[in-house]
Amino acid sequence: MGRGRGTALAAALAVVLAAGTTLAGPAAAAQSSPDSAHGGRADDDRHRSQDQDRNGPDGGDGGDDAARRRQDGRHRAVPVKGPVLAAGDAADSRAPTGGGLRTALGGTVQDKALGTLNFAVADAATGEFLFGSQENAPATPASTTKLATAVAALALLPAERRIATTVVRGAPDEITLVGGGDPTLTALPADQVRIGGAPVDRDSAPASMADLAHRTATALKAAGTTAVKLSYDTSLYAGPLLHPDHDAVNVAAVTPLMVDEGRIDPRSPDEAPARVFDPAGQAAETFAGLLRAEGVTVRGKPDQAAAPAGAVELARVESPTVGRLVERMLTTSDNTLAEAVARQAATAAGQPASFEGAAKAVTGELAALGVPLEGVRIVDGSGLAKADLIPPITLVKLLAAAAAPAHPELRPVLTGLPVAGFSGTLLNRFGAKSGAGEAAGIVRAKTGSLQGVNTLAGTVVDADGRVLAFALMTRTDADPTAARAAVDRVVAKIAACGC
Repeated sequence: MGRGRGTALAAALAVVLAAGTTLAGPAAAAQSSPDSAHGGRADDDRHRSQDQDRNGPDGGDGGDDAARRRQDGRHRAVPVKGPVLAAGDAADSRAPTGGGLRTALGGTVQDKALGTLNFAVADAATGEFLFGSQENAPATPASTTKLATAVAALALLPAERRIATTVVRGAPDEITLVGGGDPTLTALPADQVRIGGAPVDRDSAPASMADLAHRTATALKAAGTTAVKLSYDTSLYAGPLLHPDHDAVNVAAVTPLMVDEGRIDPRSPDEAPARVFDPAGQAAETFAGLLRAEGVTVRGKPDQAAAPAGAVELARVESPTVGRLVERMLTTSDNTLAEAVARQAATAAGQPASFEGAAKAVTGELAALGVPLEGVRIVDGSGLAKADLIPPITLVKLLAAAAAPAHPELRPVLTGLPVAGFSGTLLNRFGAKSGAGEAAGIVRAKTGSLQGVNTLAGTVVDADGRVLAFALMTRTDADPTAARAAVDRVVAKIAACGC
C-alpha cells in the first residue's frame, strides 16, 4: 500500500461510519488534455440491452439526536459536518499532476475494448481538473445520470424528508388512497423485504401498505364505519406515464402510487423484473384486499379520482428519508426510484412532476451549485434514455461538490456509491481476473450500462492517500464484460498513481 493510503483509508472509513446519512453495510482515446481550463480553483448487459446496474445491498445507518430517537423509535439521517472522503492533510498527501497521470495510465486508455473513451480526473478535495481526454465532449451517461438526480434532489430537499402515502376521508363512507410518490411502498411482510438481495434494517425498511391498511381500519372503526367505497389519487404527477425508453422491466410506469415498484412478483430476484401494466391500479387493489383482511368491507372496484377538497387524513405511512432513498437508488441503480426522486426534486423546485419538469429542476439546481452544464442534455432521472448527454467534466464536478465541506447535505451521494468488489452494482467488478483487483475496496463508483455504452464515475484513493474523482465514458462494440474490465483497469491505474 502506497504512502498515505492506509491513513487516508482509515480516516475515510471512520468518517463514513460516523456519518448519519448513509452506510448500511456493506480504441479511440482522443488526444489527452492535462490541466486544461476547467476551474483549477475551485454491470452485465441487462434484459433488452437496457441499463444493467441494479444488484446490491441498500445503504444504511442513520442517526439523529438521542431525544428524537427515543421519541419516535427511528434513527433519522442528518448532514455530516465535514468531508466524508478524507483526503488527508495537505502535509501528507498531494494531488497527482496531469503528466503523472498520463504516465501512470499509459496504454490502458488505448485498450481496444474501450472503443471511444471520454474521461476526466479531478481532485475531490478542490474540484481541480487534473487530466482527461475529451472531457468536455458530451457522451451517453447511462446510469451515471443518477448522480445528477441525486445531487439536485439532496440540494433541494432536506435529507430527513420522507415521502408520505396517505388515506383521506371525504364523505363518511368514502375514502381515497393518495399517492405521494413513494415507489418503495411494499405489501411484503418486513422479514421478506430485500433490497439488492439483502435484508433491510430499521432505517432502510420501506413503508408498509399492511400498516397503512391497519391504521386506516382502526380509524374507520373508531368512527363506526365498517364499509367504504375506495378511490385512489395519482394527481401528484403530470405528463407522460411511460418513460421514453419504457420496456416494462427496467422501469415501471411512472406514477405516484405503486407498491413494490410495480413488480408482478415482488419477491423476484431478477435484476429487471416484469412490471404490471397499471401500478396505481394494482396498488389500490392490494390496499383494498388488506382493508378487507382488517374487517372493513370495500364496495366494488377502486376508482381513480382526485381526493375531494378538504378531505380529512385518516392514516399515513412514510418512506425512509430522502437520504436513504438516494443511497438505495445509487447502490442498486434503481431506475424506478430514480424517476420518483427526480419528481420530488421537481416539486421542490416548483416544476411540474413530470419528465420535463424533473429535467428542468435537476439542471437548474446543478447550475445553482456551479456545476458546468455545457453540452448537458437530461431527459429523465434514471439515465435509461438514450438521448441523455453529459460530459465527463460535469460528472467529476458533481462528485467534487458532493465531497465539499460546504455541502454536507450532499453526503448520501458519496456513501450511496457501490464499493468495488463489495457492494451494489460493483459487487462483481474489480475481481482478480479483471486485472484491476488491486483497486477492490478502494474505488466507490456509479456504474452505467446501455447497449454499446459503459460508464463509471466515482472516487478513488490514490497511492499518496489523495481522494480523486473520476468519470470514464465509453462507446464500444466490444463484449460488455471485456469493456467493463478495461474501464476497471483504467481506474486501477489511477488508484495506483503516486504521481
